[in-house]
Amino acid sequence: QVHLVESGGGMVQAGDSLRLSCAASGDDISYLGMGWFRRAPGKEREFVASISWSGDSTNYADSMEGRFRISRVNANKTVYLQMNNLKPEDTAIYYCAVRQYGDSWVSESAFGSWGQGTQVTVTV
Repeated sequence: QVHLVESGGGMVQAGDSLRLSCAASGDDISYLGMGWFRRAPGKEREFVASISWSGDSTNYADSMEGRFRISRVNANKTVYLQMNNLKPEDTAIYYCAVRQYGDSWVSESAFGSWGQGTQVTVTV
């Protein structure tokens, strides 16, 4: 069983950057894909980015590619999400999760062991 804890959220202005962290404990995640999702106020949770176990392969939602970067340090059991040029529409609770089911790298149903989330608020 994997336990995930997200951190690094906060309130920033449009154009600023934040780096989110997802620390894992319990089972080894070194051989598992990981992902970030977010839930904006009044909306469904949506895919943000995912990364293979080695870090060699990544996937991004179209609206975030070029601004966000997912990475991982397996020795530290941590996955990161670097977010640059933040926009007010990026305001959401950001969650990390383990890719555990099926073959999709973007579908919420392929991920489990969700963390509690970290709030990101971007003001104009």
